Amino acid sequence: MSMYKWIVRTQVRAVFDRINAGDPMAMVDGLAPSFEYRFHGDHALGGRRTTRESMIRWWNRVFSLLPGARFEIRDILVNGGPWRTRIAVRATVSGDLPGGVRYENTVFQFMTLAWGRLVAVETLEDLQVLERALAAVADAGHPAALAAPLND
Repeated sequence: MSMYKWIVRTQVRAVFDRINAGDPMAMVDGLAPSFEYRFHGDHALGGRRTTRESMIRWWNRVFSLLPGARFEIRDILVNGGPWRTRIAVRATVSGDLPGGVRYENTVFQFMTLAWGRLVAVETLEDLQVLERALAAVADAGHPAALAAPLND
C-alpha cells in the first residue's frame, strides 16, 4: 500500500470518528468550493446538495432524526493520485430509535477527492430499512423525519 493511500484511509477514518462524536465539520470543512453530495432516495435524508450551508442543514437534520447513530467502517478502498482520488467506503450505521427500536443499516459511500478536497460524494443505504427507521422517528413525534429531501 502506498503512503498516499494510507494517509487517505487514515483521514477518512478520522472524519468518521469526528462524525461519531457529533461533529460533522471535519467533513464539511473538507468540501471543495464546488462539490456535489448526493444521498439516493426520496426521503428526509435524501437529495442533492452543492453548498456548504445546505450540508450543515443536512447534518443538523441527520443528528436531529438519528441522534445516536454511529458509523463502523468495514472497508475503505482508495484508488488514484492526489489530482483525482476515488474512495469507496462500506460501513455499518446503527443507533437506537424512539420506542426501543434499533436501527442498523449498511452504507456505501463513493467519494472523489481532488487535491485533498471532496468534489463528489454519493451515498447509498438500504432504503427500506432507512424509511422504516424514519417512519418510527416520525411516529414518535418528529414530523421532520417525513420531510422532503434537502436539495439545492
